[in-house]
Amino acid sequence: MNTIKNHISINIFSKAILMVVLLYSFTTVSAGNLMVKSPNGKISVSVFNGNNVDNGKWSLKVHYFNEGKITEAISAIDLGLILSEGVSFDEMKLLKASKPLLIKENYTMPHGKSSQRHNTGNEVVFTFENKEKKKLDVIIRVYNDGIAFRYSLSGKGNFTVQDELTSYSINHKTTRWTEKWNPANERLYASMIGEKIQQEEWCYPALFQTKDNNCWFLLHESAVDGSYCGSKLSNKEDKNKYKITFPDPKDGRGKGESLPKITFPWKSPWRVIIIGNLNDIVASTLVDDVAPPSVIKNTDWIKPGAVSWNYWSSNHGTKDFKTVCEFADLAVKMDWPYTLLDWEWDSMENGGNLEDALKYIHSKGIKPLMWYNSGGDHTWVSSTPKDRMLTHENRVAEFSKLKKLGVGGVKVDFFESEKQEMIKYYIDILKDASKFEMMVYFHGCLVPRGWSRTYPNLMTYEAVRGAEWYNNGPEFTTTAPVHNTILPFTRNVVGSMDYTPVTFTNSQFPHLTSYGHELALSVLFESALQHFADRPEGYYELPYEPKKFLTEVPTSWDKTLLLQGFPGKEAVMARNKNKNWYIGGINGENTEKMLKIKFDFLDTNKKYRLRLIKDGKHDKQLVTDDSVVESTDFVDVKLLRRGGFVAVISLL
Repeated sequence: MNTIKNHISINIFSKAILMVVLLYSFTTVSAGNLMVKSPNGKISVSVFNGNNVDNGKWSLKVHYFNEGKITEAISAIDLGLILSEGVSFDEMKLLKASKPLLIKENYTMPHGKSSQRHNTGNEVVFTFENKEKKKLDVIIRVYNDGIAFRYSLSGKGNFTVQDELTSYSINHKTTRWTEKWNPANERLYASMIGEKIQQEEWCYPALFQTKDNNCWFLLHESAVDGSYCGSKLSNKEDKNKYKITFPDPKDGRGKGESLPKITFPWKSPWRVIIIGNLNDIVASTLVDDVAPPSVIKNTDWIKPGAVSWNYWSSNHGTKDFKTVCEFADLAVKMDWPYTLLDWEWDSMENGGNLEDALKYIHSKGIKPLMWYNSGGDHTWVSSTPKDRMLTHENRVAEFSKLKKLGVGGVKVDFFESEKQEMIKYYIDILKDASKFEMMVYFHGCLVPRGWSRTYPNLMTYEAVRGAEWYNNGPEFTTTAPVHNTILPFTRNVVGSMDYTPVTFTNSQFPHLTSYGHELALSVLFESALQHFADRPEGYYELPYEPKKFLTEVPTSWDKTLLLQGFPGKEAVMARNKNKNWYIGGINGENTEKMLKIKFDFLDTNKKYRLRLIKDGKHDKQLVTDDSVVESTDFVDVKLLRRGGFVAVISLL
């Protein structure tokens, strides 16, 4: 047993200071078994050889320690890669483990669930050798809120990755919330356990609760770049083993290779597991933490904010100049800084064209955002404008024009694939847009992979079954209430989520959620560009207090806390911005509930003004209560079936 203690600090960026410190750590070698622990001691990762021989298959085992109880979270994470040219890293020999390093990092984000980011983890690099004497490093970091690991290959050469052997073995008594794979990541999450476990391909992220209820964990990936493809999870071969799986060759109309091509030296994306209680899951920024630091030095031009959006209430709204003007007026009256011109802006009629619309929008003191089809042969969608984002030359020409027209950002839609070439395309858009100080958000796209840290001009992603689905069929009417209570623990954990929430009127299919429930989504769902999707009357006809709330609610946050909740049942979240706290809570079930909301997250010995806007006697009534509270107080809030509430807390 060796004890090592040295200190090294490296200043990398003005806003991201990475200190790598050799720390007190005990690296125990016993029958090929090593262990790495988190700095707070709650999470441990063991590296073991299941064959108990020098050359064999290697795996990780994850334990979680909480309140005196140790839980085996994941019994085995199989490791390995199969490359072309007969290079295989499935059976290997462990050569060495590096000296443990303490990773401490602080950085700032211009948007997201928290503005000041802090993370601490222990890193150990394990070097393996295959039968051909080629070496593979497995870099393992164990943070206080989870683990991340990746593969690293040195030297020279070009290879195709035939298979990644990474797989997570999950106890069959572990409850899981997973979404069946689809290229747009827009299906529902389903809860399953034991005999009800389905065998499918699954989207990221996937949520799990251990059988002893002591531990939650969320599987995801981060730092996916053009050197690899996006992946998904599959338990088709073994219902309790979730294997990393490459894109389907049919994705993106069959265009592009599904197997990634790599060039040495090379590092894989981080495989990320957020671990802890539900509050740890919700508050974690681990997916961003392991992503590369920002490449944009000056982020002053990146401005989160609320957006008026005409598509939900009128699928051809942007084609109508008068409708565009009505939604610009809505943004002004609600004090929202943006309005979106969705598809068909290039064929606008009924009193004006694009130039007229932009002139009108600017005259009102707000900024336009504009929609684009990602174009190319990878999408069946022919909606225009198409192909203007497809090449570097096209993007430079378009961004140059948009910059002169005073457009604040672009919405790029219909990617339909996570193959390596498509990953490169995403990142090329972000790079080119940043040179013109253009904000970007993606629709019909992948789930966040940490890119908003590296390219903070990436404001949000769709990748969710959102309010748009009230237009697509009757199903969402009945499934939305439960679905809304699952998203804060799954999809929205890993990055901004453009659900397009807070709709009080009905589009093509009706709501069952109460007005209180809809209002709460403005706090519960985080999106740096928050598209409020209802028609103008839906907001104008609200009582004064909820209308005022929607003029003031932030779209980026300093801190996020889960106050209470359980996926599929209810969710209550508190978010802080400057000196104010905002609370949003929803009931996903068909029974009324009385929730006790404690204020122990507030500073002690101070008095606060509480404004509570909650369900009234029926689902379309909102009631406002004002009171004074302290950190030792609580309030009981009644939620209707599928109901909800919001609160604003400000210092007196």
